[in-house]
Amino acid sequence: MAWFKKQKTTVEEPPRKPKTAEGMWLKCNHCREIIYRKEVERNHRVCPKCDYHFPISVLERIALLIDVGTFKEWDTDLEAQDPLQFQDQRSYKDRLKAQQDKTGRKDALVTGEGLIHGRKAVLCVFDFGFMGGSMGSVVGEKFCRAVDRAIEQKLPVILVTSSGGARMQEGTLSLMQMAKTSGAVAKLHEARLPFISVLADPTFGGVTASVAMLGDVILAEPKALIGFAGPRVIEQTIKQQLPDGFQRAEFLLEHGMIDRIVERKQLKDTLATLIGHL
Repeated sequence: MAWFKKQKTTVEEPPRKPKTAEGMWLKCNHCREIIYRKEVERNHRVCPKCDYHFPISVLERIALLIDVGTFKEWDTDLEAQDPLQFQDQRSYKDRLKAQQDKTGRKDALVTGEGLIHGRKAVLCVFDFGFMGGSMGSVVGEKFCRAVDRAIEQKLPVILVTSSGGARMQEGTLSLMQMAKTSGAVAKLHEARLPFISVLADPTFGGVTASVAMLGDVILAEPKALIGFAGPRVIEQTIKQQLPDGFQRAEFLLEHGMIDRIVERKQLKDTLATLIGHL
């Protein structure tokens, strides 16, 4: 005979949470609010609460700026080499292959020509999805070839930047692209052809320190983060707290570093007007 009898207890199951489709909501990188993804997509991928402009793909950017069916891409076969045989946790060749498989393109810059409200122009767009839009030898070469074609055809050049800077896996060869692309812009100036730079979030490092800030007109998307070194690096270097909004497009406009902040939905009209005037 048992001295103790264990009572059977029934454990109530926790209420099941209603299933929600993954990816229906996203968090804004600026205001940190949770927002409905489809609402953002309907708004040209702009946050409806704070007007932050989310990064968009190269194809979305081209569709936004170029008349339908008029874009012709150039130099799609250019591919980076590995002259330094660079290796960290993975070899540079393996990293390149992985990025090419992921994005479907050879490197981080897409160049070509198309019509903007009927006006012919050369368009160069950085792909932040390809190794952070880093500028290596192929990026520099493609930009310079695009400039040469623009000079031959007497066309304006529009550059849309979204980059973390120079590509460390190519060392000094990557840093040399700063001088190379700057020299190409100088050739445009000599030919008296317009060069318009559009800074998207983020634009940093060697790209900011060279070609991105050399436009005859420099535009930026709202709240885009633009600079050379990151804010934390600067604070640690100068041992001072940085002002609010430091390195945002609005801060740069206030201090004369850029010419105008343009919302994404107005960018195509603004570029067409600038091309017409220039």
